[in-house]
Amino acid sequence: MERLTELIKQDMKPALGVTEPGAIAFAVAKAREYAEGAVCRVKVALNSGMYKNAFTCGIPNSGKYGNLYAAALGAVAARAELGLESLAYITAADNEKAAAMVEEGKIEVKMSGISSDISIDATVETEKDVCTVKIRNTHTGINCIEKNGEVVFRGDFAGAENGNQERETPEIHRYTLHDILEYASSVSEREISFIRDAFSMNMELLEEGVHSDRAVLTKQLLKENQGSIISGDAHRTAQLLCNGAIEARVLGMSRPAMSITGSGAHGIIATMPLFAYFQVNYGKVEDVLLLRATALSYLITMYIKEYSGRLSAFCGCGIAAGTGMACGLALLHGAGEEQIDMVIRNMASGLTGMICDGGNHGCAMKGIVAVDAAFRAVDMAMAGVSIGAVHGINGKTPEDTMRYMGMIASPGMIQTEKTIVEIMEQKQ
Repeated sequence: MERLTELIKQDMKPALGVTEPGAIAFAVAKAREYAEGAVCRVKVALNSGMYKNAFTCGIPNSGKYGNLYAAALGAVAARAELGLESLAYITAADNEKAAAMVEEGKIEVKMSGISSDISIDATVETEKDVCTVKIRNTHTGINCIEKNGEVVFRGDFAGAENGNQERETPEIHRYTLHDILEYASSVSEREISFIRDAFSMNMELLEEGVHSDRAVLTKQLLKENQGSIISGDAHRTAQLLCNGAIEARVLGMSRPAMSITGSGAHGIIATMPLFAYFQVNYGKVEDVLLLRATALSYLITMYIKEYSGRLSAFCGCGIAAGTGMACGLALLHGAGEEQIDMVIRNMASGLTGMICDGGNHGCAMKGIVAVDAAFRAVDMAMAGVSIGAVHGINGKTPEDTMRYMGMIASPGMIQTEKTIVEIMEQKQ
């Protein structure tokens, strides 16, 4: 198996609802497994990205939203063995118990610091025990479990603490755009056939949104697409498939999305506009080319995200996944390496700087902007038009451009992150 295929396989994961509430619930549920007796208190400390992303997002199988209720449901009924789908089997009774814990002041969630890296410390206190689960770097990456002051589990990166670990070069950064394109253009259909799971999973999520009265953007996008899921307009179909699925996800509907880089919205943006283009042009575009374009989209998304950090103040969904998707779209149009370099520069010049104000209903609006930008960036590149490398944050090479895009987020937008959280807390 090609190593790049393995990187994609490792990163693709189903995620129910916005990833951050699922991760919070997972961490609390894991701590609860080690503590005997009734839960008396739950304390959760989150880095700014985690805290912000879960602040106002819907929780699957619940009418509630946000950090407190995600933590409470983790204590009441979440199933840690399901990872990011830990909230899959929440019942009405579970929601009532969680709401009672919040109302009684048994749940405390605070921000531990400003950082684009993932950090969760979840402590469950029962009548008999105190257990803390520490997660670092990935949404389910358990760094350490402590029970009654004693370490009972250490992860593979147990010595790493947020902000002070020495970082190795991410494996994806050992490849150039040329390498990635060479792989995407030649990898066999059989080797990447698993990518089809993303299309079917995300389409099921979209269908739930289409049939929900809560999904107001989806209704409008459906109307704009002549009332059809698949019309003859690739752009409008892409808007519906992509952002209808995102809206269903952020509103907490009960179907999972296929995530990439730890985010369901990233996974949706990286795939669904490409699937839309394929469906509209069915018979004109080979199935294997759709898979290859999606593999390219995933890898470019991963490339940028490793520079920006998993959770930061810029919208990785729109910028990283949007750029990845634009590159995949260009491949579906028959673009070569020079034109895809132009697509990356067009996206960097137009979209970089879009903020992330948490996982919420606004993600669907940001997705709409990203799809518009991608279609326009590709059309221009295919016509030989792009923003030159000398301008703005564009680099001499596509690798430099993607690195600079990530740097805008981390370290560039640390103060922006602080301001966003302050605004959200003022509203509360």
